[in-house]
Amino acid sequence: MDDDPVRRVGGAMVDMGRSGALPDTSVIVVGCGVVGLTTAITLQEAGFAVRIWSAEPPADTTSIIAGATWFPYKAYPLDRVLEWARVSKPVFVEMAADPATGVAVRDCLHLYRDPVDLVPWWASTVPDLRRVPEAELPDGFRDSYFFTQPVIDMPIYLDYLLDRFRAGGGEVHLREVTSLAEPAEAAAIVVNCTGLRARELAGDTGVVPVRGQWVRVENPGIDRCIADFDHPGGVTYVIPRLGSLLLGGTGDENAWDTEPDPRVAEEIVARCAELDPRLAHARVLEHRAGLRPVRPAGVRLEEEALPGGGVCVHNYGHGGAGVTLSWGCAAEAARLVGAAADRGGR
Repeated sequence: MDDDPVRRVGGAMVDMGRSGALPDTSVIVVGCGVVGLTTAITLQEAGFAVRIWSAEPPADTTSIIAGATWFPYKAYPLDRVLEWARVSKPVFVEMAADPATGVAVRDCLHLYRDPVDLVPWWASTVPDLRRVPEAELPDGFRDSYFFTQPVIDMPIYLDYLLDRFRAGGGEVHLREVTSLAEPAEAAAIVVNCTGLRARELAGDTGVVPVRGQWVRVENPGIDRCIADFDHPGGVTYVIPRLGSLLLGGTGDENAWDTEPDPRVAEEIVARCAELDPRLAHARVLEHRAGLRPVRPAGVRLEEEALPGGGVCVHNYGHGGAGVTLSWGCAAEAARLVGAAADRGGR
């Protein structure tokens, strides 16, 4: 094994500790959404023997519903979010060269009804950020930010991650986990990537649902992302996918219903049609709704001792930015796992 303590893992630089040599330590990652898969791959490529335990396959997780553009949204604290997002972005940009990943780099236009005086807090991660002259904006808008961002087609991307994990020898075990003590009996270190399920598994009621709903329609010829976060009717966005568009959305706090609301769907289409009139008559292909795991106190990314001597590294509470933060948080989780492994795991 490479004895360099700093390794490039999943496209991110991971400092595995002073010794650099990883003991033969097994890890179980609980959760098979984008955070769980990314973390499992990062650990696997750092030399750990990794298994995933999950109640559902990736296609049934909340991640499959994510609109999934690279953009830090409803995740905290902002300074750490900024750094995790900064680490993740070049990984996605590199992936965009391979169509099998489902990642593309697209133009993005954020629209505002009033002039914007402040530079956005995330501007340092977007070196190509610029304004668009008001005369070039849709009617009713006075200002904008224009930049490029990775856009991730989640059904394709999750399949890619799963294939990559399995190709590295990883195993996914579909099983219900009722306590973090269960995987701790089977592995030296557990990584908790369970999103909202952390409310039960980690006893953390501070992670709450923020419901998001979208409508997928045929694409009438739109190739850039468009967002109107200030719409009085709610956050509004248009995200191109291969052969279709996602129209959104909602941000309903503490709402647990995952059944799409037809009335809300009509409102979403109407708001998006204000951004591009062609969308008013686009053929609807699908309706979905999902729950973002928002943790106002901040993403939980830390080690905890489990009863019985087990070690758990928590990695959950990414809000509306699970994809955006995934590689940055996975790299940090790998550092914590590496430190625990150096101490002997248990």
